[in-house]
Amino acid sequence: MSRLSPSLAALLLVLAGHATAAAPPLQDTPYSGGQGSVAQFDHNAYSLPLDNLSMTKRLDFSVGNSFFRNPWVEAPASTEARDGLGPLINTNSCQGCHIKDGRGHPPRGDERAVSLFLRLSLPDDGSDPETLRRVGVKPVPGYGTQLQNAAITGMQAEASMQLTYEERTVMLDDGTEVALRVPEYRILEPAYGPLPDTLLTSPRVAPPMIGLGLLEAIPTARIEAAADPKDDDGDGISGRVNRVWDERRSETALGRFGWKAGQPSIEQQNLHAFAGDMGLTSTLVPHTDCMPEQGCESMLDGGTPEVSDEIADFVTFYAASLAVPERRHLDDPAVQAGAETFNALGCAGCHTPRQQTAEDAERPALAGQTLWPYTDLLLHDMGEALADGRPEFEASGREWRTPPLWGIGLARVVNPRAGFLHDGRARSLEEAILWHGGEAEPATDGYKALPSTRREHLIRFLESL
Repeated sequence: MSRLSPSLAALLLVLAGHATAAAPPLQDTPYSGGQGSVAQFDHNAYSLPLDNLSMTKRLDFSVGNSFFRNPWVEAPASTEARDGLGPLINTNSCQGCHIKDGRGHPPRGDERAVSLFLRLSLPDDGSDPETLRRVGVKPVPGYGTQLQNAAITGMQAEASMQLTYEERTVMLDDGTEVALRVPEYRILEPAYGPLPDTLLTSPRVAPPMIGLGLLEAIPTARIEAAADPKDDDGDGISGRVNRVWDERRSETALGRFGWKAGQPSIEQQNLHAFAGDMGLTSTLVPHTDCMPEQGCESMLDGGTPEVSDEIADFVTFYAASLAVPERRHLDDPAVQAGAETFNALGCAGCHTPRQQTAEDAERPALAGQTLWPYTDLLLHDMGEALADGRPEFEASGREWRTPPLWGIGLARVVNPRAGFLHDGRARSLEEAILWHGGEAEPATDGYKALPSTRREHLIRFLESL
């Protein structure tokens, strides 16, 4: 008799009405983001400060919000605090990508991509190990590490990105057919020389901003302890940490932010976004993605640095203080059944339900919090169908960091055009599940085998988060 995979064996127990022996915890509180959780579920659900933030700190939050939300402008300008945009850009504000502090979306038709962009690099040939150690990839001559598809007056955008889809159908075990969109990206009219045949690209849609400060407050040792790179426990899941360059500390550190965990801190993530997406320099990131061949130094700038340390601190505080909406419908029997199925399928093997922040976290509002983010913050092989083929630091071209699921049921309330997965290709949570491969393939196969009622319960559970 063939041996059942652990996830399918557990699923059979759930379907039979039995509990699994070492099941992950079931969330028993609505406070997904600890004491800072907020009870707001409309289009502003992702834009509120931590509920336990002091009144004095809420002023700092509001100041940071203004610099996050409002557009930056070309230099010179009367608005000196917000000038220096470009020369090469993807957007002119943080909110332009993170719609209402939530997910971005792929473009439609001939629409210019704003909240989805292409990361660029070349295969490592061993010629510049120092750049690889500090940047994580080999930049493309004339284009850098990100395609900027817009520019300020007097400069030419690097190129335009064209996105098209083909559909393919997945058949579930009960005969249900689900259509999936297979994206194809093309770079048109490159303005700074021909693109190399060895070009590596990676589409990235802007992720939601909620709970970032809480994720940053999870102890490094806790994340590292959950890693199992050689799958020593034999469960088929081999999460790995990404080791990246920490520019504040000038050393290698644990990566925890970005689709491949390519950034070690909120501050560094933010200031790299200022540089790459809007062409704005800061003390921490004094260079934009402009390459020497592009002539950006001939354009007017907004000073040195363009994002002052004070503004950078306000924006970092804002990004670290966005609250997580409370979870809903905990007492709904269908939601409870969906949570059990989530565990039985093995989803919780990567989407770790519960985490704990450090008792001695630097900020009191983030310290000692029990969280339900549904992430281990580790890298996992997600299979060939989701692979971008572009390594980043120690992440391979098939690996992605487990994205948190908290608040995912409100993603399209906040941004009706939001898509799921790293490039927004999935139009529904079911599509997102069916794209999972690699380490998640047993869970996907288990989902396909579920009766329709159980599938509906699982989706109801995810929508309650």
